[in-house]
Amino acid sequence: MTRTTITARHSASYSGLVLLTAAAAWAWVALRWGDMGSRTMAGQLPAFIGTWTIMMAAMMLPATAPVASLYARTAPVHRAPRMIAFTAGYVLVWAAAGLPAYALAVGATHVATAHPTAGTVAAATVFAVNGVYQLTALKDFCLTKCRSPIGLLLRYASYRGPSRHLRAGAHHGAFCLGCCWSLMLLLTAFGVMNLWAMVGLAALITAEKRLPRGRLVARVVGLTSLALAIAVFWVPLLAPALTGSGMTEMGLRHP
Repeated sequence: MTRTTITARHSASYSGLVLLTAAAAWAWVALRWGDMGSRTMAGQLPAFIGTWTIMMAAMMLPATAPVASLYARTAPVHRAPRMIAFTAGYVLVWAAAGLPAYALAVGATHVATAHPTAGTVAAATVFAVNGVYQLTALKDFCLTKCRSPIGLLLRYASYRGPSRHLRAGAHHGAFCLGCCWSLMLLLTAFGVMNLWAMVGLAALITAEKRLPRGRLVARVVGLTSLALAIAVFWVPLLAPALTGSGMTEMGLRHP
């Protein structure tokens, strides 16, 4: 058995641990899909943050597994703890993003309930914001860092202290958040707890980060989102959570 074969197997095992975590998160979401809404009603911020964190782990970790594995292999020993801490720091960033996500979801619920027409305008705004951001230089910059993280890994080698691996994961998570926040914004239109929207967005995020033509995917998604910003005025069902036709999917209705 060659050294290359051993390294490849170790790389696969480290990636496998992250993917296994993502699979467990997906299983939890699928099993709890029916009652996630009742568990995360407005006013129950801790429940929302907990559910949101698991959702983000399910959606984001598959695309991040190769980076976590590569980070683990930058050290000759204690690789598994490095990868676990790195992944934890990454997920913590997305957990923190649950705070503005909660505020947006609650606001969107009130708008769609009290003012259906305003809900359609809000949906168009959400699609337009995502469409524009997908085509910006900042999106491309963050996506580049996610697709080619070697420079970041070299920077993380200078980190010191017991929290260095957690910091490295959080730093990479910040770039990932910068890359994907506008895509997550679409959940306010499709439904924050909408399982099929989660699956679709997770597939798009993975394609952006891992496919050779990932940047082209990002641009196509941006142009499509701009088209949806116009189409939603004629087809409100494109944004069921904001146009009043899918409020149960928001998971934020008052009892």
